Amino acid sequence: MIKKIDHIGIAVKSLEQALPFYTDVLGLPLLGIEEVESEKLRVAFLKISESKIELLEPTSPESTVAKYIEKRGEGIHHVALGVDSIQDRINEMKEKGIQMIQDEPKTGAGNALVAFMHPKSAGGVLVELCEKKGLNQ
Repeated sequence: MIKKIDHIGIAVKSLEQALPFYTDVLGLPLLGIEEVESEKLRVAFLKISESKIELLEPTSPESTVAKYIEKRGEGIHHVALGVDSIQDRINEMKEKGIQMIQDEPKTGAGNALVAFMHPKSAGGVLVELCEKKGLNQ
């Protein structure tokens, strides 16, 4: 079911201000930066062993990440779990009584298929299911 922790999403106000800590201080390689227009985000991908850290910078005050930062401040936004057959995993979670934010996967950063569990169903943690194909794995 769950293959690994795919990534940890961290909400930041500015990639330019946040990146030096991860690249210069921690020495993590920056894999790239991508704009996800549908989510009103810029995402920086940093490699850490078999997982990644994704820094999430809102590009609009209307984005869910901007609202998150406004309410809770910068910091850990979500934990993403790598899965196969994401629609099967969504259905399985729903059968187990987990409230999903999406009933069907949508395309997220890195062209992955993603769906989020509501934090109320996951002990206050926003958990993302993430299915990647090909080179993105």
